Amino acid sequence: MHSSEDRKQPAAETFQLLVDAVTDYALYMLDPQGHVTTWNAGARRFKGYEADEIVGEHFSKFFLPEDRIKGLPARILEIAAEQKRFEMEGWRLRKDGEKFLAHVVVDAIYDADGTLLGFAKITRDITEKRRLEQANYDSALQLKLLVQGVHDYAIYMLDTDGRITSWNSGAQAIKGYNESEVLGQHFSIFYTDEDRSRGAPHGALVTSLEAGKFEAEAQRVRKDGSLFWAHVVIDPIYNEAGDHIGFAKITRDVSDRKQAEQDLRHTQEALLQSQKLQALGELAGGIAHDFNNLMTVMQGSADFMLKQPDLPLDKRTRYLSVMLETAERAASLTSQLLAFARRQPLEPEVIDLSVRLDASGEMLQRTLGSLYELQLDLAPALWLVEIDSAGLEAALVNAVLNARDAMPTGGKITISTRNAVRADVDGALLSIRDTGEGIPPETLKRVFEPFFTTKPTGKGTGLGLSQIHGYAVQSGGTASISSEPGVGTLVELWLPRTAKQRKKQTASDAGTKVPEGLRVLVVEDSEHVRYFARQLLDDLGCKVMESSTGNEALEVLKEHEIDLVFSDIVMPGISGLELAKRIRASDRNIPVLLASGYSSKQFIPKDQREFPILRKPYKLETLAAGINELLRVEPT
Repeated sequence: MHSSEDRKQPAAETFQLLVDAVTDYALYMLDPQGHVTTWNAGARRFKGYEADEIVGEHFSKFFLPEDRIKGLPARILEIAAEQKRFEMEGWRLRKDGEKFLAHVVVDAIYDADGTLLGFAKITRDITEKRRLEQANYDSALQLKLLVQGVHDYAIYMLDTDGRITSWNSGAQAIKGYNESEVLGQHFSIFYTDEDRSRGAPHGALVTSLEAGKFEAEAQRVRKDGSLFWAHVVIDPIYNEAGDHIGFAKITRDVSDRKQAEQDLRHTQEALLQSQKLQALGELAGGIAHDFNNLMTVMQGSADFMLKQPDLPLDKRTRYLSVMLETAERAASLTSQLLAFARRQPLEPEVIDLSVRLDASGEMLQRTLGSLYELQLDLAPALWLVEIDSAGLEAALVNAVLNARDAMPTGGKITISTRNAVRADVDGALLSIRDTGEGIPPETLKRVFEPFFTTKPTGKGTGLGLSQIHGYAVQSGGTASISSEPGVGTLVELWLPRTAKQRKKQTASDAGTKVPEGLRVLVVEDSEHVRYFARQLLDDLGCKVMESSTGNEALEVLKEHEIDLVFSDIVMPGISGLELAKRIRASDRNIPVLLASGYSSKQFIPKDQREFPILRKPYKLETLAAGINELLRVEPT
């Protein structure tokens, strides 16, 4: 049997082993007067004393001199004895004289009779802990001072629900609220009513969480209700455990930048308008110059013929030929204007460029005159293209006349064709090269711009090269230009190949004939054009009636038998197209031929039009051909 004393002894030894094993805390005993009676490994590590150096010494040895002078050691024991416990943080000394910050707990120990046996003292070195806490505090304080010192940005925190938890001086300056007015408020108070009604504040927080960031520019509301443009960034904030704890929101007032952008935009618009007016002025001057030249020929020839009624037939024929050629040149000029206005009617047909250019060579040479040599280098077996022939001739004439103007003392113009592949697409390449003075690089960049011309004011419309470029693009191709001052200029049109075949040319016995006695109703609001159309139809042997409006034409159709209606498209009231639809709806089977030089309906491809359209200006041959073509396809 073991006595109780035998059992207590091993327990005491075990407890002493436990105390000695603790190295993070200094655990030791003091007698009632404060002398050290025990010493563990933690005490040795913190304070630097071995047990035989300190046991029996008074614990005031660990205090700073000034604390000893103040009687702090005695007061600690006094309080511990009275209250049975004392706790504090303070500076202590190691054996080597180094200070360390200690967390101290002193417990009074009494026996069963209430006699004070001594004190248990626990000390922990918290120097590093306090240093880290102080560092964190200093860092947080610096960050707070930094955030509060920023006046150009509103920087504040939101909780997970979007309520404001902090507020800096920049936020107050931008939004007008002081901190006490907004803390706890939902950040949606800065949004407009429209943005709140569509859920913009909630959407911004959702985006921030899902994408890791929300950024936008939008209008926000100040305290006084005024609006301002804000650049906003919202970032989600997570703690060390990865839990979402709120949002960081940064807002900058960008109203000045937005205003500057708006002012710049208005300035650019005003500049563009000014440039448009200048361009229109240049265009008007160029057109006036060209038309005055044409009208001079027309007016002079007509006046001379009227004053010379007995003019020999050959001279009269020459004057009439000059007038006709002048009129065709005027039509070419208006064609350029329509192409620029995107109102030029397209009549695509399948052609061989080499064949068409070979036929045009003689005409072009006469246009150039004897100072210029025109050379044709046309490739055989050229791939077919589907293009508008009139547009091609206008582009060709423009390029040739530009080349001529670049060689005031004469020179050589070479027109060539060849098969060419662009971006893996087959096509035919038309090239016009001159030996002129060339174009400077800074000017070359602008030659395809509408209205831009290198000619003196009033000497050109600036539509020539832009018409070439526009025609190529409309035809599905491209136009390019290269030039070297003193060497010459090269203009190239690339047109895509077509799989369609050319229509076979069939001899026509009709010529300028139409069915004898054809009853035609001419509908035209212009008196002069109506008179001209009637004269042509009279020459074709038609019986003609006239109307100046669509409504008037409908009344004529009710009272007279008509075989064909020839109507302008653009008229006041009922348009020619609407008139044609009403005639068709009447089940009278009256064919309608339309004519116009300006109509959005001409954008419709030829094979998709409801009614055939004759392009103005027209001649006797084209009018007769249009009538005969219509009568062949219309039901009788």
